[in-house]
Amino acid sequence: MTTSRARTAGDRIDELMEEASQALIAGRYADTERLALEALLQAHQALDYERMARVLLPLQESRRLRRQQASDVKKVTRLSSYADLEAYLTGNKTIQRGCYLIEPPLVGADGRELRERALSEDVPVFVIVREPETRLNQWPIVMVGPVTVRTRVSPPKKVDVAWMLQAGEALGDHALTQVDPADDAIARVEHLLEMLSTVADHEKLHQALIAACLEAHALVLATPKKRGRPRKEDQDDDFPEDDEPII
Repeated sequence: MTTSRARTAGDRIDELMEEASQALIAGRYADTERLALEALLQAHQALDYERMARVLLPLQESRRLRRQQASDVKKVTRLSSYADLEAYLTGNKTIQRGCYLIEPPLVGADGRELRERALSEDVPVFVIVREPETRLNQWPIVMVGPVTVRTRVSPPKKVDVAWMLQAGEALGDHALTQVDPADDAIARVEHLLEMLSTVADHEKLHQALIAACLEAHALVLATPKKRGRPRKEDQDDDFPEDDEPII
C-alpha cells in the first residue's frame, strides 16, 4: 500500500510537471526549464524513475526551443576577459539573446555561470567554452557541473553559429561515451544525470536518460527491494601528455 508521504511526494512532482507543461504551451521556456528541473530533482530523490522519464520530455523540449531561439539570432559574442564577463553577470551589461563563446583566460565555470544567469533572466543563450589551443592545434571544449566534460575539436576558419552548434554536439556526444552501457540501468541513470546536469543542451543526452529511467523503473518493479545509489566517480577527462593545452 502506498503511504501518505509517498502520495504527497508524487502529487507534488505531478503538480510541478503540470506547471512545466503549461509553461511550455504558453511559450515560457525558461519557466518550463526551471519547473522541470525542480520536478526532476524531486523525482530523483524519491527514486521515482518513471516520473523522471516523463519530466525529461518538457525539459528537453524547452531547452531545444531556447537553443533554437538563441541560434536564430545568427550572432556569436566572444568573451575573453573577466571584465567583459563580469559586466553581464552583475547586470551592468544586458545579456542579449544569441550564442556566446567563452575563451581563455575564462574557464568552464564562467560559461556555466553565464548560462545560469541568462536562464534566470529568461534570455535564450547557447554557450560554448574553449580552453587554450593544444600543441596538436586542437581547441579543447569544456563544461563543468557535477562532473567535468571535455573534448577536442579543430579550430574553425570562422566562429559562427553553425560551428557553435557542432561544438556543442561534439561535447554532448563525448559525454555519452563516458557512460558504460554495460552498467545496470540504475547506475546509468546516475551517470547520465550527472552528464546532463553538466552538458544541458544536448538532445541525445536527454533521450539516453529517458531510456535509462524507463529501464530502471522496470528493474525496480521486477526487483522489489531497496537499492542504493552507486558511488560517484570522477569523470574528468585528462589530456595525454603530448596534447596539453598551451598556456
